[in-house]
Amino acid sequence: MAKALKVDHTTVGRRVLALEEKLDAKLFEATSRGFVLTEAGERLLPLAEQMESASAAVQDTVGGENQTLTGTVRLGVPEGFGSQFLSKELPAFQKLHPKIELEFVANDRFVSLSKREADLSITLGRPNSGRLISRKLTDYRLRLYATRDYLENHRPIKTREDLRHHNFISYIEELAPDPQLLYLNDIIGNPNINLKSSSIVFQFQATLAGTGISILHCFAVDEFPELVPILPEEVSIERSYWLNTPEDIHDLARIKAVSDFLSDIVERRRKKLMGEA
Repeated sequence: MAKALKVDHTTVGRRVLALEEKLDAKLFEATSRGFVLTEAGERLLPLAEQMESASAAVQDTVGGENQTLTGTVRLGVPEGFGSQFLSKELPAFQKLHPKIELEFVANDRFVSLSKREADLSITLGRPNSGRLISRKLTDYRLRLYATRDYLENHRPIKTREDLRHHNFISYIEELAPDPQLLYLNDIIGNPNINLKSSSIVFQFQATLAGTGISILHCFAVDEFPELVPILPEEVSIERSYWLNTPEDIHDLARIKAVSDFLSDIVERRRKKLMGEA
């Protein structure tokens, strides 16, 4: 907060204390994870966000079209999509908006937009609650992959039945970000899973090392020719990412800049996302 306001932490603390005294209400409480809003702070938050939106609108109108966008935008994003896709597109965003600072939070488990843990979130499905504006960002595809070396040194795979003789890498069931990510049981009943991880990036690296077969995002694989799709015409999983923004900050210029950039990137990289590159 101090960095965003361009003041030191002592000044922020003094201003918050003055506001609490003025309102005769405690707005923050300290926890082991840092400061969190109290019940009174939660009630005040929507009004503060409306003030921020109004201020940004005035700045956009008065400043003109050539005004450089500034500020911080925190984006909650699935680990695989963030580290294996979006991270490679960041130089283009920085070139467009050099004064917008991006923060990425891996939200495979859950990121609360209502508590402002992030300004935008990308999720595996459309949220069914909250004052959010949600839209489908993009479809993407996953397939079974293994290294050429693994396939050359194990029994050949010509049908799904042949998969029963192979080792698989997958999620730890109780730590899977979403039940829909437990695809293997739909592809092969009771698969022989000999390595599990809560991290899709760990699963990717283990597959790349030749440990076994796993289901991977097509967008993460196309730069690694040693990874080979298995039964690609028969085993193809399609899912969607959704982009979500709190209603109160949806129209902020910096939020719209990030949202528009994400939409443009997934449109231009559609073939990569769908494994058609």
